[in-house]
Order: sequence, then structure tokens, then C-alpha cells
Amino acid sequence: MLDRREIEAILPHRDPFLLLDRVIDLVPGDHAVAEKDILDDDYVFRGHFPGHPVFPGVLQLEAMAQTGAVALLSEPEARGKIILFAGADRVRFRRPVVPGDVLRLETRLTERRGRIGRGEGKAFVGSELACSGTLTFAIAES
Repeated sequence: MLDRREIEAILPHRDPFLLLDRVIDLVPGDHAVAEKDILDDDYVFRGHFPGHPVFPGVLQLEAMAQTGAVALLSEPEARGKIILFAGADRVRFRRPVVPGDVLRLETRLTERRGRIGRGEGKAFVGSELACSGTLTFAIAES
């Protein structure tokens, strides 16, 4: 298991945009499983939506992308690189994610050609699928 400090050693993201609290499974270059605690005092709930807090779908996608970036950037030859989000396809949101939930993010890297790649991401609350999609990424030139 990786904690936030260890995740920060892999990803360039920092608060408030580091969306992973821990990584619970990791096979470098293949897949990662991470978790995000959805807390009622999270900054996003001040505006999304007051009185009816829902964790934004775009942040669920970003958290899935960060999970895939952990899998990719854990490879020794990729350390220190930056991964850019290049696209999302077949995205579906199936249930709202609300304070008190633990969002489990699973991203498997499925394809890489040069600097461009794809991954399949899923986000769960318990055993319930909350979000899924195909994520496209680009590895930035250093």
C-alpha cells in the first residue's frame, strides 16, 4: 500500500488536485487500484452543490487518470515524467458519489504506442460501479 507521501513521490500532482489518498494494489506498467475518501469538508462541495453535495464526474475521471499515471510512472524508465490527459471515451456515470463514500479507482493500462496510450478505468463505491471509461494519455517530452 502507498500513502499520500509515497504517491507524491510518483505523481507531480499536489493539493488540492491530488485526488488519491492511497494506492492499495500496483503492478507497474499494468494496473493500479487506489482509493479516495470523499469528505464532507472537501472544497468542491462549497459549489457542487450547496445543500446537495455530489463529487463531480470530471474529478472521478481525473482520479481514474491519476490512478493509471501511478501504474505508468512506477516503471523505472518513466519516473519523473509527466502524463497529460488526452481524451476520454465511452464514459458513463452510474451513481452519485457523495460525502462519506470511499471511491475505489481501478485503472488498467491497455495500449501504448510511443508517447500515446490508453487505459480502462472504473470507479466503485463498495461493489457498485459509479463511473467507467476509456482514458487516453500522452507522455510529455522531458
